[in-house]
Amino acid sequence: MFFIFGLRTKVSRSGVVRQVCRNCGNHAAQVITRRSTKFSLFFVPIIPIRTRYVQQCTFCGAQYDLPRSEAERLAVD
Repeated sequence: MFFIFGLRTKVSRSGVVRQVCRNCGNHAAQVITRRSTKFSLFFVPIIPIRTRYVQQCTFCGAQYDLPRSEAERLAVD
């Protein structure tokens, strides 16, 4: 008997906000994304392993990790 298992990451866009980038200093759109990694068994995601929120500058491409509360606050505005 054998098992097919692995990790699957789903990326979804939570929102877009206009802010000053910490890296380049330009006032540009910042994309807020949610990355959810789950353990999968036979290609069915079962157990959530990790959820990360990331802010990415559309001008320079720099990415920053965000805490969940900050990502939810920015996505609502």
